[in-house]
Amino acid sequence: MLAKTTIGRLMMPRRWVTAIGAVVASCAALVVADLAAKREYGRPQRRDPALRPNAIPDDATDAEIPAVDGTALRGWLREAQSGRTGPAALVIHGWGGTANDMLPVSEVLLGLGMHVLLLDARGHGRSDDCAVCSMPSFADDVRAGLAWMRSAPQVDSSRILLVGHSVGAGACLFVASEDTEIAAVISLASMADPSAFMAQRLDRYMPRAMTKLVLRYVEHTIRHRFTEFAPVSTIARIKTPVLLLHGRRDSTVPVSDAYLLRERDSSGATLVVVPDGDHFSIDSLETTRTDLIHFLRSSGLIAPTVAPLMAPATPDSDT
Repeated sequence: MLAKTTIGRLMMPRRWVTAIGAVVASCAALVVADLAAKREYGRPQRRDPALRPNAIPDDATDAEIPAVDGTALRGWLREAQSGRTGPAALVIHGWGGTANDMLPVSEVLLGLGMHVLLLDARGHGRSDDCAVCSMPSFADDVRAGLAWMRSAPQVDSSRILLVGHSVGAGACLFVASEDTEIAAVISLASMADPSAFMAQRLDRYMPRAMTKLVLRYVEHTIRHRFTEFAPVSTIARIKTPVLLLHGRRDSTVPVSDAYLLRERDSSGATLVVVPDGDHFSIDSLETTRTDLIHFLRSSGLIAPTVAPLMAPATPDSDT
């Protein structure tokens, strides 16, 4: 009898077993969430810019810019031929990209008389690493680049254009939603809602409930709620002109995202859909030169005398 009583006292109450089981399951779920978040929203594989076939032009000046966390951002400054103080563009690549990828953009803008800073985000190209890359971290890098540009003697700080591709485009929209001194924004293939974009991919290999946990964990990791920086939210807060360029054949971010962004922009964003463009059609500024010039003129970034240098393709343009 005594033995049974002793064993009974040592046995754990059922409610404790249930509670401990719940804790263990929660810990396991957090481990899975951590791995999934880092895989989908952590750090992309860094590509060596030197491996790109298009070498950096001779006219590019190396720029080293302090990032918000004390690390170093690297970029290339290309000055317009005029050499005078004038309008400038900060250009940033997308996820896993580099400043080199955006060289076609800089060629077009230089030809229109704008100085151009091609920036490598942290964890990309020649810039230092970051613990976790995200759209907000890209935005911090854009802000750092802006501060550097505004102190450059050749840059008219009242006429700065932001140009971003994909995640970089979302970052530019985020920055412009808070910085009213930005003259204009050009978004190349921006997604509308990063949380929906991630959920669609996570749902392929985990239950929906786990996907929600991963998304909440991502918010905790990057210290931002998706609603703070999602382009579908930030574009409604932007007061400066926005040009949305999107390829109709984009299989990474569907063109429907671009239409949704235009719908949410209370100021009336200009949407240009490139019929043959895909997600990586970085040269779409060249093929939409007429629309680009009209946008830059109306934004006060280039003079009315600037004219197209070539006959552009015929994109679908919506205003």
